Amino acid sequence: MALIRIHDMSLGYGGQLLFDRVSVNIEPNERVCLVGRNGEGKTTLLHIIQGGVAPDQGEIFRAPSIRIAALPQEIPARLNGTIYDIAVSGLENGAMPASGKAHETGDEDAWQRLAHVDKILTQLQLDPAAAFETLSAGMKRRALLARSLAGAPDVLLLDEPTNHMDIPSIDLMESLLTKFAGTLVFVTHDRAFLESVATRIIEIDTARVTSWDCGYATYLERKADMVNVEAEHHRQFDKKLAIEETWIRQGIRARRTRNEGRVRALIQLRRERQNRRVRTGSAKMELQEAERTGRLVIEATGVSFAWAETPVARDFNVTVMRGDRVGIIGLNGSGKTTLLNLMLKQLAPDAGTVRHGVNLQIAYFDQTREQLDEEKSVQDNIANGNEFLEINGRHRHVIGYLKDFLFTPDRARSPLKTLSGGERNRLLLARLFTKPSNLLVMDEPTNDLDIHTLELLEELLLEYNGTLLLVSHDRAFLNNVVTSTLVFEGQGRIGEYIGGYDDWLCQRKPADIPKKQPEKPKAKLKPAPPSADGPKLGYMEKRELDALPKTIEAMEQELAGLFQQMSSPDFYKNDAGALSRMTARQKELETRLDAAYARWEDLEARR
Repeated sequence: MALIRIHDMSLGYGGQLLFDRVSVNIEPNERVCLVGRNGEGKTTLLHIIQGGVAPDQGEIFRAPSIRIAALPQEIPARLNGTIYDIAVSGLENGAMPASGKAHETGDEDAWQRLAHVDKILTQLQLDPAAAFETLSAGMKRRALLARSLAGAPDVLLLDEPTNHMDIPSIDLMESLLTKFAGTLVFVTHDRAFLESVATRIIEIDTARVTSWDCGYATYLERKADMVNVEAEHHRQFDKKLAIEETWIRQGIRARRTRNEGRVRALIQLRRERQNRRVRTGSAKMELQEAERTGRLVIEATGVSFAWAETPVARDFNVTVMRGDRVGIIGLNGSGKTTLLNLMLKQLAPDAGTVRHGVNLQIAYFDQTREQLDEEKSVQDNIANGNEFLEINGRHRHVIGYLKDFLFTPDRARSPLKTLSGGERNRLLLARLFTKPSNLLVMDEPTNDLDIHTLELLEELLLEYNGTLLLVSHDRAFLNNVVTSTLVFEGQGRIGEYIGGYDDWLCQRKPADIPKKQPEKPKAKLKPAPPSADGPKLGYMEKRELDALPKTIEAMEQELAGLFQQMSSPDFYKNDAGALSRMTARQKELETRLDAAYARWEDLEARR
């Protein structure tokens, strides 16, 4: 039986139809991703499922007593308290006393609910005593996810959950959500996250909803086939319509045939052609390239910098040559934007030197969007009141230029403050690309962009003849674009690696690989509360429990050894059979480790 059933639902805003008589079911234990372009209605559909938005027509069925929790795209303002307070607020119907002490109530289940909150905070690696208002945006989203999970919802709704999160946080969330026992419905632009988590795709396109019972990679293949079939159908339809239009234009000869049925058929063809839904076109971005730089673009030698007592860079050395595409990754707050400012000479280092090549013309994409003026219209943010722009030697009207970035004339004349996050990022790209450059600096350009625009931006950057510095937490974007990666490794150490994110995973040292769980489970893991009615451990289970820590430690050591071999430059000189066996052993050990930790936690809880 479906948990959520939407039947014959329609909804429109301001003359724009978001949904046109759509029907869709959400089944138990599914992990459903909503995909579609910015503005197609993905967030609105989440609100409809939750009950926050009522459709203009149609039926919405929710299973009786269903529990729905949501993680919104925006962080709520004026939310204060400790992380523990925030998480506990997710328990339903005031199940927890304000003091957070279960023994002060007569509710026998309260202790179990508290233990569930503790477990979630441990899984998300959150400090319960930390003040929510002092956290980074990424950590706040982790705390809000804990609040959403606290009430053990049947359906969990997530709107762009990876926004502002660093890569370790995204990995942690992926691991947690793939083991989530309920139903998951989410919106994301992170293709690696989507491919890892989703088991079903629901696409929203031109007011229609289409369900694809498969993962993301298979969806892309099937969707391409469907688009090709649809294009051929439209071609045949248009050909037939053209023939009939030619016939009717023959005038007297057509009327003499008195073929009224054929005339009625033509009228119906015209009506069908008029009502055909046209897919939203792709943005048409183009970069303006300045004169070429010299072969050397940036050279940093022995650069060190610290904020107060916190080191950002220590004895940092790098040489960036013309045409390099350099990715920069690190934890939130590690200093990625500071490193950009050091490399661009906008910040003086405490020690060392930064040297620039000749003829640099820099275009900077700012993640905080400070370059945009909230009170100006979209077109004035681009052209500063002018009607025309000079783009690659061509005189272009600003409205026509903005159409290339999918802004309609009405939208182009609207105030900036009415735009969504994805539209603002598209506008910032449009503004950035009006300037000729040979060094493009992009600080988190992928936030809020839809997948279609992301893929187009990738193609654009791959064709760019200048040099690129890119800060991003989008693993697929890094893999597809950059040629080398700078990685913040702690204590001011910044490592340089060839290739993108996956290449770094293969090259990094075992010491840099975060463990799935602490090495000493008894010291770190918090067992579940004892149950008076639960079965006690037998003799063999006690022996198994005593032996598990050593078993886990042995597997972790073997796994670390494998990673060390695989990170060696000579590793890939081995024959294909050896490579395949070692990769298979790595996956086997990771699976066995997960099972061993789960077994340890179960036995420890019953002891």
